[in-house]
Amino acid sequence: MSYPNYSRPFSFLLTGIPGLEDVHFWIAFPFCAMYVVAVLGNIALLLVIRANPSLHLPMFYFLSMLAAIDLGLTTATIPKLLSIFWFHSHEIVFEGCVLQMFFIHTCSIVESGLLLTMAFDRYLAICKPLHYSAILTGPSIAKLGLAALVRGIAMITPVTCMVTNLSYCGHRVIHHSYCEHMSVVKLACGDTRPDSIYGITIATLVVGLDSTLIAVSYMLILREVIGASSTQSRMKSFNTCGSHIGVILLFYTPGLFSFYTQRWGRRIPAHIHILMADLYVLVPSMLNPLIYGLKTKLLREQVLNLLWKKGMQPMS
Repeated sequence: MSYPNYSRPFSFLLTGIPGLEDVHFWIAFPFCAMYVVAVLGNIALLLVIRANPSLHLPMFYFLSMLAAIDLGLTTATIPKLLSIFWFHSHEIVFEGCVLQMFFIHTCSIVESGLLLTMAFDRYLAICKPLHYSAILTGPSIAKLGLAALVRGIAMITPVTCMVTNLSYCGHRVIHHSYCEHMSVVKLACGDTRPDSIYGITIATLVVGLDSTLIAVSYMLILREVIGASSTQSRMKSFNTCGSHIGVILLFYTPGLFSFYTQRWGRRIPAHIHILMADLYVLVPSMLNPLIYGLKTKLLREQVLNLLWKKGMQPMS
């Protein structure tokens, strides 16, 4: 079967959540509320860490990076999603779709790298406390953050180039709420196997490598904590690491479900898959500040002190 020469559509049409079009208007309200909480929570986290010198520590620098990435990930997807649900603004220009796809997948890979970096931070703090400050200096923290960013950009740039060079044969409807890689590739003509293989390979490498190294880090931490003589130190370590493990599960579980069902989950209803994909970009970003704020004692104390001071200020 022959296909026409390379052609690029002017725009695509995003459907939102297939099968739930009649309730899009009402679904948008909880999505909007979660987006507001995510934005305010991550901005507040950044401001609190910046304003308090006692929080100028490696763990909180990495947490600041995570908050910034969460802001980028949600802002790249949710405003357009809300415009679809409330204003039926389904159209997205081709360049905007590719740019959105680039930001979503880059932010996801960067976030995975930051979670790995934070696991390394906890390993050093608990297992190598005497070397902690010597290893995690200001320049080394910046290099680790930059490495996560460069890795994300380097992995997704080829995907972006491949998508822009595909031929599209008139199909414009993307059955998704945002421009996810395989949802766009499915609209292309001709052989899209290189795109599929590259996407699967990157996702498997990133998740497989990062999750394995994170698991090894926490196994070493667990061994060290169990061997600790002080019950208080054990509880402190479990409390600090518990918040990080919760964030990791929140990030990887819906992400893997969304990614692999997009390729092989034909028996899973489309609205379940798309809803999970939408929640993947929103729920972790919303809960990360809450989890760290509640479980990290130093951060919790600084937030409470800030709120107490604001409440005690006399009204003018």
